[in-house]
Amino acid sequence: MDKTIPAVIKKYNGDETRLMDILIDIQAELGYLSDATIARIAKTLNIPQVDVEQTVSFYHFFAREPRGRYTVYLNDSVVAQFHGRAAVVRAFEEAAGCAFGQVSPDGCIGLFDTACIGMSDQEPAALINDVVFTSLTPAWAREIVAGLRAGKTVAELQGDRLGDGQNAHPLVHAMVCNHIRRRGSMVFDDYQPGAALRRVVALSSSEVIAQVKAASVRGRGGAGFPTGMKWEFARKAPGDVKYIFCNADEGEPGTFKDRVILTELPQLVFEGMAIAGYAVGARQGILYIRNEYRYLRAYLEQVLSDMRANNLLGPLIVGQAGFNFEIKIQYGAGAYVCGEESALIESAEGKRGEPRDRPPFPVEKGYLQRPTVVNNVETLCSVVKVILNGPEWYNNLGTAESKGTKVLSVSGDCEWPGIYEVVWGFSVNDILKMVGARDVQAVQVGGPSGACIAPKEFNRILAYEDLATGGSLIIIGRQRDLLPEVVLNFARFFRDESCGSCVPCRALTGMAQIVLEKIIAGRGTPTDLDRLSAWSAIMKRNRCGLGQTALNPIVTTLKNFRGLYDQRIKAGDDRFEPAFDLAAAVRDYDRAVAGT
Repeated sequence: MDKTIPAVIKKYNGDETRLMDILIDIQAELGYLSDATIARIAKTLNIPQVDVEQTVSFYHFFAREPRGRYTVYLNDSVVAQFHGRAAVVRAFEEAAGCAFGQVSPDGCIGLFDTACIGMSDQEPAALINDVVFTSLTPAWAREIVAGLRAGKTVAELQGDRLGDGQNAHPLVHAMVCNHIRRRGSMVFDDYQPGAALRRVVALSSSEVIAQVKAASVRGRGGAGFPTGMKWEFARKAPGDVKYIFCNADEGEPGTFKDRVILTELPQLVFEGMAIAGYAVGARQGILYIRNEYRYLRAYLEQVLSDMRANNLLGPLIVGQAGFNFEIKIQYGAGAYVCGEESALIESAEGKRGEPRDRPPFPVEKGYLQRPTVVNNVETLCSVVKVILNGPEWYNNLGTAESKGTKVLSVSGDCEWPGIYEVVWGFSVNDILKMVGARDVQAVQVGGPSGACIAPKEFNRILAYEDLATGGSLIIIGRQRDLLPEVVLNFARFFRDESCGSCVPCRALTGMAQIVLEKIIAGRGTPTDLDRLSAWSAIMKRNRCGLGQTALNPIVTTLKNFRGLYDQRIKAGDDRFEPAFDLAAAVRDYDRAVAGT
């Protein structure tokens, strides 16, 4: 510790806004962040210790105590459950000699649950000391634990199981598969790095923005805000220092498109960031990427280095005087809420990922209180193709309000899970046929924060004017018990991921889970259903998208699958039933009073 902490902090020039990087690197060296380590970090950075503690306490992957020499984070998402997670859990626990949430008595193996790690097309999946293991089986889980105990490294256990495309690159060396099932003309098409940048320098910044606006490019993260308008706001904002962020946090369960794009086409993403920088007048870009994708770190850094060597980044991009743009990579540490742009910015500044009050908006005061543009990975890819092919070409793809293509992450009960790039306007039925889905009970569109739709709505189209989606479709077969297997899983996810800043989100995510569990247990009443519906309106008062949509799994299934709730409601009158056992709750106090 005496050498590690000063060395890491020196690496980041003692900059307290790089606290996330500092904590990630120090934990990688020391294994966990003890009280003494936190105190030393605060002292060396000359900041209050509470500032370090509040950041460490917020993120899932920061550990205050040892989590074993080998730490297993097993995804507990709905799709993992569909594909045999329970049996894998039992195998890990039996082999390790401890339950999940614990470390084995010998300190060798730590077993922990984690939310979706972006591998929904190859579940069950786990991170073991930051190495991704996919398509786990009980037998393989036992083999992994035995191998670790025998002294094998995680890399040795991974062996020669390598995925396709750049997953087999020496700097990636991952067993992850891309599963690109359908390539479209916007993202997964022919691309020559630097071609768009060479065209951009022949235009003024206002002309670049005009092309993006003419093409009606909208954000691909789900909200669909016009990209050109966002860029124009930032360009006109006062100040000489501005920033471009690429949001690759991708924490929505069931979503993995950004992982595939960044694996196969990182130059396309980085070129889009540089074009945004040219248009806005920014010289610094930041790729904010989720911690679960740290296995791509060396590879992405090499791509950036190669782009600098080819004058596609850095000073004098493509030889153009005044066109200077750099990109750095910022990793998160496990917090779904950081997918919200202001929470992402807070995190990049080394703080808790709590959404900011707005206004002001990030385009006015964002990163370090400077004008900041935050765009999704796929949005930036679209911009490159607009510059190369023109707004008219782009506008000929899609629907009246949804132009271009959409990259979909499809998982769940289907024959061919994976990545599908389709033109906006495909129906859900079209997608189901494409992916080999049969006997479908429901489709979760847009991840847990989206809508769970029934077969009567499968003719709806994917477009901003109908079913808007950030890109995730989870297919749920009729063999699934929808309420306990899907809705309850999502409710627990939102309760865990709420930052707790807004009262409705902090209180109602927990209360909704309790009421849902009561209904599933057969103790619910009609009033419980009314209460859940009424709470949805209250949640709209939360200040970020997580809080506003956190009850969507319950609300949309109440609307589309009401019969499943009614079947579990107690017949008879609507008498009050306590949600907890009062006698059990005070039993310890009774014993103390009785002196037993």
